[in-house]
Amino acid sequence: MMTQRQRPFFLAIATIAIIWIVAVAAYTVARNAKITPEKVRAYVSSVDFTRLSAAERARAIQKLADLLNALSLEDRRALQMDRTAYGWFEKMSEQEKGEFLEATLPTGFKQTLAAFEQLPEDRRRHTVEQALKQMKEAREKMAATGQAPPAGTNSLALSEELRQKVTTIGLKSFYSQSSAQTKAEMAPLLEEMQRMMENGRLIMRVGGQRP
Repeated sequence: MMTQRQRPFFLAIATIAIIWIVAVAAYTVARNAKITPEKVRAYVSSVDFTRLSAAERARAIQKLADLLNALSLEDRRALQMDRTAYGWFEKMSEQEKGEFLEATLPTGFKQTLAAFEQLPEDRRRHTVEQALKQMKEAREKMAATGQAPPAGTNSLALSEELRQKVTTIGLKSFYSQSSAQTKAEMAPLLEEMQRMMENGRLIMRVGGQRP
């Protein structure tokens, strides 16, 4: 039989055991609940998007957007590289594409800005210089050939209206989420972007080419 002196000791052991059980259970739940690229790929593969009704498509698109928004920036990039999670995009209507972009791009832009601001100053400067160089080369090629450079293999096919939507969402996210220092450091990129947009409009007017 438990004595008066033994009781506090056994209560302490029981309390520690309960804490460990709760901690392990919480860890297991958190691990299972964590969104991973594999879970996103599995969800996309499990749904035959073309066979869904309009209401079902809307719910599926929103669920996919929620899954993507729960990922880290690195995981989102991994999915963009293999395009698995974006297999539905080409099957979406223009309206669905716009809603999907509105649901996913702000989080992606916010994560990208946060990652940029965490870089050392010399890395940020180098990143801006490289991006500026690439944008200038692209603009010069557009002016010389009357056509935009081909999109990368991982780029989504977007109509002119959706491109403008992406630009609007990106600029809105930039001005609302970035610090004053980031705005100053990226000012040359915004100026070059404006030149590219103006150059694109000129090409459309003169040559009939879409940028």
